[in-house]
Amino acid sequence: MRLRSVLLGGLAILSMASGAHAQACALCYTSAAATSASAQRSLDWGILALLAPALTMFISVMFLLYRRAVSASA
Repeated sequence: MRLRSVLLGGLAILSMASGAHAQACALCYTSAAATSASAQRSLDWGILALLAPALTMFISVMFLLYRRAVSASA
């Protein structure tokens, strides 16, 4: 229960960061929309390529924290 509270609190703090709201940047949107279809596809693949390592590390850390919490309570 405590781990869940800590995770939810951390998620709430991260969602309040100003950088988290930068994804609605009008300049980025208009410049991406003005490119060709192949450039937009390349941009999508680039975003996925940058997301994969970060997501893998995040999931790994959460899994290790979960395993540690379970072994501590057992």
